[in-house]
Amino acid sequence: MVHVRNPAGHSTANLDSEGPMRSPATHTLFRSAVVPCTAWLGACRDANPAQPDPMKTPTHVFRSTQSTTRRSASLWTRHLAWITPLTAVIAATFASACATTGATFQSGVADAFPDHPPYYAGATTTPAAQPGARVGVLPLYYQPGAAQPALFDPRWGPGTPLHALLSEMNATLDSLTTSRGESLTRLIDGARVSAVAPTSLGVPPDVMFGCLTRTNLPDDECEERDGALGRGRQQMRLAVGRPSKAWIAWAGSTMDAAGVSHVLVISLEVADYPVRQRGLAGAKSVELGTNHTVSLPWLTSLDTPVQVVQLTGALIDRNGRAVRIGAEGLVARRTRLLLSALGAQALIGDTDIASLHAQRRDDVAGAPLVWREALRELVAQLTR
Repeated sequence: MVHVRNPAGHSTANLDSEGPMRSPATHTLFRSAVVPCTAWLGACRDANPAQPDPMKTPTHVFRSTQSTTRRSASLWTRHLAWITPLTAVIAATFASACATTGATFQSGVADAFPDHPPYYAGATTTPAAQPGARVGVLPLYYQPGAAQPALFDPRWGPGTPLHALLSEMNATLDSLTTSRGESLTRLIDGARVSAVAPTSLGVPPDVMFGCLTRTNLPDDECEERDGALGRGRQQMRLAVGRPSKAWIAWAGSTMDAAGVSHVLVISLEVADYPVRQRGLAGAKSVELGTNHTVSLPWLTSLDTPVQVVQLTGALIDRNGRAVRIGAEGLVARRTRLLLSALGAQALIGDTDIASLHAQRRDDVAGAPLVWREALRELVAQLTR
């Protein structure tokens, strides 16, 4: 059953049988309060990456005004006494904001804008690639609200297909190795997902990946593209937000106890990817990740991005700074032309998640499961 949400946020009549839908107009209403914040500081984002609150009023909202009267020279001179200190205070406020939890400033890896996979950024050679290097890994967890309000995300609680998929992924971590063939060191039990999800332990690093948005917020609408749709440059944005001080302190002590200098933080989430078009026939596809491009039916909309279930990850050092970050897509949900014309976008649902238990990469030797190959590639790329 398909639901389309109108600008008022209410469900309307069923339009298709593909899965749930959302209206970009509804999404815009949710973000109306946060856009002013990024007008002055594109590098900063909400301090809670796993549960973004789109209705939250920005902490800092600035308004520029123009004087309608002409100040005299003497009046201006008197104002200089407090204007200069005030400027310094404002500058310090901006700098402090950039260094807060969730900000990409001084996170360790600068924002990257790849056109095509592989979707990775940071050090080309990491300390994890050194002989004898030991790399820790934390439980893989789901991050709701990464690219849209969490109410539009698939269900992720116990008994859902997504919860079952996470359990399988965490069980697989023991069989994965670094780029040099070294086994990963579990820092805590795989069932203790609360250690990496935002809790009293703090907020972990947040790797953000998806289509380039107008405000650099991952939950904003994708930026309109120039030229022919689906052709030419279609930049994506790959960035990482800083973890909280509490998480850095906890992770550091845990890493010391395990005798590792770096740790992998991996999450599963939903993101928006652009649809690409090539050839005279206008064949459509989506580039999910490293050597992984999936063809889409010709009646797929080019105006509306496809929702993708993806893995994102980061190699983090003892001080909480990212060394290398990346993403690998697993499965995409396309939007048909008619639904796109009505302002709707097809959403990832339980059916899409459940399909990952059977989907295989026939183009890879041994035809591994799609998610297993993506997870293997992500770990290998982050520790190269």
